[in-house]
Amino acid sequence: MNQIERIKHMEEILDEVNEVVNKLSDALDTYSELRGKYHELLDYYNGDEWLRDFDSDEAGNLPEDLKRGVLSEDAVYDLISKNHILTVQMLEIVTANVKNP
Repeated sequence: MNQIERIKHMEEILDEVNEVVNKLSDALDTYSELRGKYHELLDYYNGDEWLRDFDSDEAGNLPEDLKRGVLSEDAVYDLISKNHILTVQMLEIVTANVKNP
């Protein structure tokens, strides 16, 4: 690769990584802002209110057109799992970045 090609190539890398870093920064800001809501959902899911709502749904006491993904036994659990995997992934990336900046 000659000098001009190398500079163009490195410029492309700079632009690409800059774009992703900016998107990641925005996503992490949003993620951080939503952590309180996430914990509110966890408290609901692990509490008595969720069970009462679930039982009401099972008994057919809720409107048919009510969106109720939160009452499925898998939706919140899947979110918890995804969040855990993401947290581990972030730790691995952070560790790699600290070890090799």
